[in-house]
Amino acid sequence: MITISNIKEAEKNLDGVALNTPFSKAPILSETFNSEIYFKKENLQLTGSFKLRGAFNRVANLSQDKKDRGVVAASAGNHAQGLAYSAQHFGCEATIFMPEATPLTKVSGVKSYGANVILHGENFDEAYEAAMKFSEEKNKEFIHPFADDDVIAGQGTIAIEILEKVPDLKQLIVPIGGGGLIAGIAIAAKSINPDIKIVGVVASGAKAMKESYRSQIPIDSVAVRTIADGIAVRDVTPKLLDIIIDYVDDIVEVNDNEIANAILFLLEKHKLVVEGAGAVATAAIMHEKVEIEDSKVCAVISGGNIDVTMLSQIIEKGLVKSNRKMNLVITLMDKPGSLTHLTEIFKLCSANIVQIDYDRNSIKLEFGEAHITIALETKGEEHQKLIREKLKQNGYRFKQI
Repeated sequence: MITISNIKEAEKNLDGVALNTPFSKAPILSETFNSEIYFKKENLQLTGSFKLRGAFNRVANLSQDKKDRGVVAASAGNHAQGLAYSAQHFGCEATIFMPEATPLTKVSGVKSYGANVILHGENFDEAYEAAMKFSEEKNKEFIHPFADDDVIAGQGTIAIEILEKVPDLKQLIVPIGGGGLIAGIAIAAKSINPDIKIVGVVASGAKAMKESYRSQIPIDSVAVRTIADGIAVRDVTPKLLDIIIDYVDDIVEVNDNEIANAILFLLEKHKLVVEGAGAVATAAIMHEKVEIEDSKVCAVISGGNIDVTMLSQIIEKGLVKSNRKMNLVITLMDKPGSLTHLTEIFKLCSANIVQIDYDRNSIKLEFGEAHITIALETKGEEHQKLIREKLKQNGYRFKQI
């Protein structure tokens, strides 16, 4: 049984190590939803994620003999970095098993703290099985990323920090992967303020905990697939499900497009770099998955360790979706001057060309034709409408992609 006393002990262990991360109002969302909406920015935590809290508390409570033998973990990335930092702090060896598809930024982060990294399996659960086998064979202490009392207590310190700032907070919205974060936060928050509402958020591609919560029994997923790799957990831990059933008021889900929208929103409007898992609580607010009208709400931004390639893709798609970028495939005559005439149209429309590709060999083309694939910087839907009209007026066949 984890209590507020355990969480306060964890707070003492973390003193001087984990940051009391920034907590601030989100003005745009607050105005949109006529509420006081706040962000708890664990993406600005040391190692870039809340996971440092639980990992450090767990290692701090180990006996010296177990520290000397070394620690082992399985992680999609954030727990790995938190444990690697903690092991380095206490001078013990750490071996981390990570899924093969783990973003390079997370692998590099773990190695930078001196840990040994072994890439294994397609997801967290396969890496977990290998890590457990390794820890038994080598007689090293396995540090679970979420199903561990000390880890859960460490994560619960986030709720103490939040409620110190806004004691009358009405609702806390928290990401769910394995469930350790929301379990710790819920226990602490409900102990301090029994009336507070706790809402969990899962990704649609990894919603085992939501389905288990609804059914009140563990239901594992066959597979997981989501851009929120930090919460891409396939199987449900019964112990954590029991805590979540007792303390959490609701669980909602957001899809990858909604998560991507939230990542872009946080980057552009709040200057925050946030990974997929860290953005799900904000996505749930933005896409009205939770009731928040005229209330005081906090979204936990759990981490910021996003792969730059993924971030680039999200920005690119976001620009297209918001009509700030326009991709066209245009058919024109393959003769001198044709491209010049086409680009004059874009010049007259004040559309900047950022990328262009010329194809004269496609089997879909008639002889004497060419396809131009072109990307334009645009200024919104009306600007794009003008460009389409000018192309039609000049007789071009085209499609927007």
